[in-house]
Amino acid sequence: MLACCGSRRWAQRLAAHRPYPTLDALLAAADEASYDLSAPDLDEALADEASAVPHPGIPAAALTALRAAHAAYESSFGHAFVISLDGYEADEHLNQVLAGIRSRLGNERDEERAVAADELRRLARTRLAHLVADATGAGAPDSPSVPV
Repeated sequence: MLACCGSRRWAQRLAAHRPYPTLDALLAAADEASYDLSAPDLDEALADEASAVPHPGIPAAALTALRAAHAAYESSFGHAFVISLDGYEADEHLNQVLAGIRSRLGNERDEERAVAADELRRLARTRLAHLVADATGAGAPDSPSVPV
């Protein structure tokens, strides 16, 4: 669970309510636990995140821009930039990350914490779905009837 979200409280809460009859039930519980994170819980979860490692083959100029954008974000907000890229093709990820950082750098600290918390919730859902799919061999991570 901690690989999905770095908050111990979040992971303990999900583990305490096992078993989940379906993946949808697990994801609903994960959402609820995410919405209930206290400020220290969110700090712990964000501290566990790291800036994404770029895929091989990214041009040097893009890599420089990405590193500079991450550094500016981390300097402004004190934690790694988090963004869910669900729904985007792999070749769109770099542009989405750069655009996301640039647009969110203008946020006030409290506003950005709320945005980061929502992105972290979305990431945790995706990670959980993939974890369940990998563990059960269920295939599609959004299968509604995977017992957990």
